[in-house]
Amino acid sequence: MEKMEVSMALMISALLLLFSSANAQKAASPPTFSPTPAPAPAPEHVNLTDLLSVAGPFHTFLNYLESTKVLETFQNQANNTDEGITIFVPKDDAFKSLKKPSLANLTQDQLKQLCLFHALPHYYSFADFKNLSQMSPVSTYAGGDYKLNFTDVSGAVHIDSGWSRTKVSSSVHSTDPVALYQVDKVLLPEAIFGTDIPPMPAPAPAPDVAPPADAPSEVSDGGAASPKSSPGTNSSHRNINWGICSQLILAVSGLMVLFL
Repeated sequence: MEKMEVSMALMISALLLLFSSANAQKAASPPTFSPTPAPAPAPEHVNLTDLLSVAGPFHTFLNYLESTKVLETFQNQANNTDEGITIFVPKDDAFKSLKKPSLANLTQDQLKQLCLFHALPHYYSFADFKNLSQMSPVSTYAGGDYKLNFTDVSGAVHIDSGWSRTKVSSSVHSTDPVALYQVDKVLLPEAIFGTDIPPMPAPAPAPDVAPPADAPSEVSDGGAASPKSSPGTNSSHRNINWGICSQLILAVSGLMVLFL
């Protein structure tokens, strides 16, 4: 009986040791945590001045953007909104070729509206212009009546502002949130310059091309080329005609002598 009690005590002691060791292992193991996802990288800051200074040259347009403070508006739209921006940038040659109407008589506010007229308050890739052509006229950053018409002709994007008809000649920068597209003309809005638009000059007629000197002569009905008459041939015809006439005169004179 005593042996059984001793063995039972030993078994209970062993079980207590096992439980205590298991609890000690659980307490010693550090808690596990699921990894926290890394934060999304902040969008890269786009510097419009750098983009317009490197490409082009777009110095004239950049000067207008800076003098009217429109550059700050475009910069804020590019980096601080979810919409992005699309800008149509005329080269320096486009401003040099602009004779009439002139930008010299515009007020500062009109120049600002003109600059805003060259942008859309949304980022559009080149492929998006096909849909824009179906939505024309499209409101620009200037708002109100400052609208542009787009047409997609076999992949070429044409822009019509009323006074200006041009096309997108190249993509300067097209990465969301900023798209810069080069245009061949300054976009002139009707809201500033009116609707009395002079007619577009008719295309020059094609020049008449003279046939080469060794071109073949006209072919006659028989299929052979008709040779040109030479002076010698004409004189021989005249001699034959005079000979026939003289013979007739002599014959008539002989008959008159016989009857007389």
